[in-house]
Amino acid sequence: MSRWIIDSPTTLDFDGVVALRVRIVAGSVAVLATADRPRIEVNEVSGQPLLVTHEAGILTVSYEDLTWEGLRGWLRPKRHSANITIMVQKDCPTQLGVVNATAIVSGVSARTSLKSVSGDMTLDGVTGAVDANTVSGNIEAQGLEGHVIFRSVSGDLTLADGCVGRLDARTVNGGLTADVALAPTGEMRVTTLSGDVAIRLPAGTDARVDLRSASGQMRSDFDPLTSAGDPGSKTMAGTLGGGSGKLSVSTMSGDVTILQGSQREGPCDAAASGPEETAAAGSAETATTSPAKTATTSPADAAAYGRAETAKASPADAAAADPETAVMGTGGSTKEGEAR
Repeated sequence: MSRWIIDSPTTLDFDGVVALRVRIVAGSVAVLATADRPRIEVNEVSGQPLLVTHEAGILTVSYEDLTWEGLRGWLRPKRHSANITIMVQKDCPTQLGVVNATAIVSGVSARTSLKSVSGDMTLDGVTGAVDANTVSGNIEAQGLEGHVIFRSVSGDLTLADGCVGRLDARTVNGGLTADVALAPTGEMRVTTLSGDVAIRLPAGTDARVDLRSASGQMRSDFDPLTSAGDPGSKTMAGTLGGGSGKLSVSTMSGDVTILQGSQREGPCDAAASGPEETAAAGSAETATTSPAKTATTSPADAAAYGRAETAKASPADAAAADPETAVMGTGGSTKEGEAR
């Protein structure tokens, strides 16, 4: 195992990284996909030095004594921050936890796990599964593909220009804004207590739609959707196209808006033709062709996140957004030999 204590600007290169784990308090961290050797560039460090370890291909960036009990003392009165850029292979699974640092993840195709207390995060071209938990931190994403799970108390989720295979978002008073395409058999499920929801889908979307709000306003640009209401709730439902996908939104007091976009070809159109083209090409290839890299959801994921039907906040919401879980759940440091 290699181990470094970093208290000043430093650059480290690595022969191979099979997984990345990062935990920092404040400052900024950028995780970028590269075709070159993995590298860490520490541009600035203040307060507690960083601890970097590389063991069995797992690269960990954290603090030597970062525990939840110690973290409370760190936040006052002295500021502990670092500005870091990390470059890894695009298929490197990434776990990233921050307190109030800002974070960027770009070009990663493996599973990405994000946890934040109040730091905002930006995702660009992340095509693997995404699992994000925040307390009040916002997440903005562009060009996502595959499965996205989002849990927050008051953080907002903004999605643009992606093909969603599965979106499972649950907040207390955080909002969701999405301008994306839904995969042919995809599912979008959004549950909020008071957060507003605005979703724009392409005109040719195929989905069964079920929208519910106790006291919020509801609006849709899609003619097939019909509304109904009684003194206790409002609903809007219908089938778009062939109804192969599913969109469900449930909120207590948030407003729900479903907008209709253009019919131009989107990311899901390319994704839909991809498997056929791959199969045709594969029949002409030798047995050296590698298995297709398709995002999957395990039964455990479905069991954990498949019960977001009501908008009522539950103890599970608080547990998912607890600061200790948000920061401390992304891996630990090693206390073996040290090299500066």
